[in-house]
Amino acid sequence: MRIDRDAVADTGVAVVVLDRPDRLNALDLPAAAALAAAWRAFRRDDSVRAVVLTGSGTRAFCTGIDRSVRVPQPTSPYSIDDPLLTIGPKANDLWKPVVAAVEGMACGGAFYLLGECEFLIASREASFFDPHTAYGMVSAYESVLLAQRMPYGEAARLALTGTAERLSAVRAYETGLVSELTEPGGARAAALRVAAVIAAQPPLAVQGTVRAVWAAREAARSHALALAPHLIALGNLPPEEQARLFEARKEGAPPEHRLR
Repeated sequence: MRIDRDAVADTGVAVVVLDRPDRLNALDLPAAAALAAAWRAFRRDDSVRAVVLTGSGTRAFCTGIDRSVRVPQPTSPYSIDDPLLTIGPKANDLWKPVVAAVEGMACGGAFYLLGECEFLIASREASFFDPHTAYGMVSAYESVLLAQRMPYGEAARLALTGTAERLSAVRAYETGLVSELTEPGGARAAALRVAAVIAAQPPLAVQGTVRAVWAAREAARSHALALAPHLIALGNLPPEEQARLFEARKEGAPPEHRLR
């Protein structure tokens, strides 16, 4: 992860870049920790009034947790160690607005980030999907966040179809997940433009508005997230079976998917 601060002095907008293009910007533990640290640092930096979050390159915004990461889990179904739970701005008590600029794929754990941004701007070539069910895993936290950003049926279909379907940027725009479409390669510039407009407004008024909008859905979100660890513990295949499914798909032909 890297932070581009070149424009902060002029616009008040910092750019956070997920910078592992060779891994499709998947997050390992150091990257997850760096994200959390960045959001916390922005809380105390008055020069930053808005943030654009994007991925390096055009192949992917983020593909979630790096599959090479192994996180030992508690034996109790009442708790779970998930390194992505603290990667979002709201999880770190940042109420400065964050705009996501999406190029390429956004899938799985990427929704931990997208679900805590104020809105998304995407290239027409972007696509969204959630592979969890294909690997015998429950999509819990991701589905909660998705269901708050798009109609229930669309969120359910995206989560349940696994790797078989991908949501096109156009369909994501039609259903409200994406607020603006750009030509390929244009998402970051469009996000910077609107972030600069927001950053030019009185900061406390902006942050209070972000908090108000978030509060409108916070109660339902909190109740839903409380169920997530139990659903994961009950519904996930054993880790060795998940790994077998993952390796089988990786070694075989690329899985077919339908773009809708």
